[in-house]
Amino acid sequence: MKKEIHPAYYSQAKVTCSCGNSFVVGATEPEIHVEICAQCHPFYTGEEKLIDTAGRVEKFKTRRAAAVPTKPKKVRAKKQAK
Repeated sequence: MKKEIHPAYYSQAKVTCSCGNSFVVGATEPEIHVEICAQCHPFYTGEEKLIDTAGRVEKFKTRRAAAVPTKPKKVRAKKQAK
């Protein structure tokens, strides 16, 4: 390993979350401040709320139902050039 090219490693780096939770990990910074952690993240707490008021398929179906049906146009055969 080359000397003086790697950052300093702190085995007891303190991580502090905005919710107040703190824990110790190994990192290249002595203190880390995060906005969300496993204690307050909705996925890990089980409070995940999926809100899909009108999904893409439902929007398509409503537009399709509201569209005015039209008759298909007849395709004329191209006249042959003489």
